[in-house]
Amino acid sequence: MTDLETFPHPVYRDTVLAPLFEGVKAHYAAGMDTINRAHLVMLVETGILSPDDGGAIAVALDGIATDLDHSQLNYTGEYEDWFFLVEAELRKRLGDLGGALHTARSRNDMDHTLFKLALRGRVARLEAQVQDLAQALLTKARAERDTLIVAYTHGQPAQPSTFGHYLAAALEVLLRDAARLSEAADGLEHSPMGAAAITTSGFPIDRARMADLLGFEGVLVNSYGCIASVDYVTGLYSAMKLPFVHLGRLVQDFAFWSAFEVGQLHLPGGLVQISSIMPQKRNPVPIEHMRHLAAVTAGRCDVMVDTMRNTPFTDMNDSEGEVQQAGYAAFESGGRMLDLLAAVVSAARVDGTRVRRTADAACVTITELADTLVRDEGLTFRAAHHVAAVTAKSVIARGVPLGEGFDAFRAAFADQAGREAAMDAATFAQTVAMETFVARRDRIGGPAPAALDAAFEGYAETLVDLRTRTDLRARRHARADQDLTRAFNDLKGA
Repeated sequence: MTDLETFPHPVYRDTVLAPLFEGVKAHYAAGMDTINRAHLVMLVETGILSPDDGGAIAVALDGIATDLDHSQLNYTGEYEDWFFLVEAELRKRLGDLGGALHTARSRNDMDHTLFKLALRGRVARLEAQVQDLAQALLTKARAERDTLIVAYTHGQPAQPSTFGHYLAAALEVLLRDAARLSEAADGLEHSPMGAAAITTSGFPIDRARMADLLGFEGVLVNSYGCIASVDYVTGLYSAMKLPFVHLGRLVQDFAFWSAFEVGQLHLPGGLVQISSIMPQKRNPVPIEHMRHLAAVTAGRCDVMVDTMRNTPFTDMNDSEGEVQQAGYAAFESGGRMLDLLAAVVSAARVDGTRVRRTADAACVTITELADTLVRDEGLTFRAAHHVAAVTAKSVIARGVPLGEGFDAFRAAFADQAGREAAMDAATFAQTVAMETFVARRDRIGGPAPAALDAAFEGYAETLVDLRTRTDLRARRHARADQDLTRAFNDLKGA
């Protein structure tokens, strides 16, 4: 018969406490050791603990870090969690002094500090992957600045553009997403330590010193909010979701463009799998993997945000332990997607023959004919649109390229304008060429070379700024690690 009064109940032990213990081993043990060392340094520096007591605890902490073999530890229920295991080890070595380390703190402020420390490294890696993808898009866009493509709207061939212009559009979105992710990363850079359970402490703690030792930019001010407000979680995963929603749209275009019926995008053999039964098929399945990885990652981010919905504004397990660990899967799937997309973007090429074939069949340059009639022939745009529409209908019915439709154009123009067009056959052919269409779109944001080159410079500057922000955080964290190591070693020596 189960003893219902002795903690922990075996089912609670197996379903909650043991998995949490394994989670700490995998994700938080090192962070807890860092917090212990920083808190000890602060307690001694503020006079809350004497240097002698602090030195003894420092030596014991070092011994525990050396002696505890995490791989051999399993949850038994002897200690409620990892925190109490470490405290018990301190007391074995130091007696009652081992309990002094927990002066002026709580598992509450420790937990949210642990979670922020664990997220900081993951966010930094994700930011680097996003920025590397942005660089891959920029490099490819520059290389493909003049590579003609057919741009689609509503699934139909619409107008000529260039692969560089298309990729630049995707890059702009990604850079905005990267900026949002950087802002969310900044939300991890304020320390909850010193909030204790929820109202700070009666001891003369130095919260700013704790923040410095742990590499935070500063203190998260309101102690109630340190424990209750989990917007660092909801803000991060909300910002993290967006790149994968947006990149999923790019990937869907790649799937459409690489379809046999369109054939505008070609992937090399290293990114194509062959059917096990149909040897003629080239299946660009990495595109499908990117699509599902993007969707899974966005869904995992939603799980994190939705878990916080309608929870009480106080300390709660809904934002801790297993929930935090569930979010780490989003970094794993998202990182794989970003790396794969960077490889696909770099390797893909446009099939110029298929582009020309589609452009000819769909009369994608017909808008420029109408624009030219307005500029050079003095027609209103609606009249010019009518001439262009009649011309397009004629060449499509005959199955010939628009460049061969001068006779149809001349007849349509005379019928609409009541006079002969000044445009001759050579001018007509040049007007409806894809190259002419692109070259004349030289306004800000257009696909013409000068407009694109100017945009590329702006993107490059934005990317440098983003990398600088990420690097500044990394350097602050590294400096804090060095400062903490020196201060802790000094304490041991004292």
